[in-house]
Amino acid sequence: MGKDTFSDITGLPDDLGIGDDLARADQRASIHVDTRRYGKPVTVVDGLDLPTDELDALASILKRRLAVGGTVTDDGRIELQGEHGERLEGALRDEGFSVET
Repeated sequence: MGKDTFSDITGLPDDLGIGDDLARADQRASIHVDTRRYGKPVTVVDGLDLPTDELDALASILKRRLAVGGTVTDDGRIELQGEHGERLEGALRDEGFSVET
């Protein structure tokens, strides 16, 4: 058997993934609504410091959960079509993030 590696954050084995959950809880996601062309609302999630693959996965989870279209921008923001204030806030909290509106 291989030797376990331990998290610098928790001191527990990395296999448990607890350090990832704590790192998410330390991040504060900011939610606001922008207006695009023709007055269409877009809800923007900003302030997350995640690797691109994790940001893409989170965007996919949010889009599926809210049943909307959206994208991840080059500057690391998640943009979701429509206004989704409270529902989006609840979804982000369920994923382990702190939220400010």
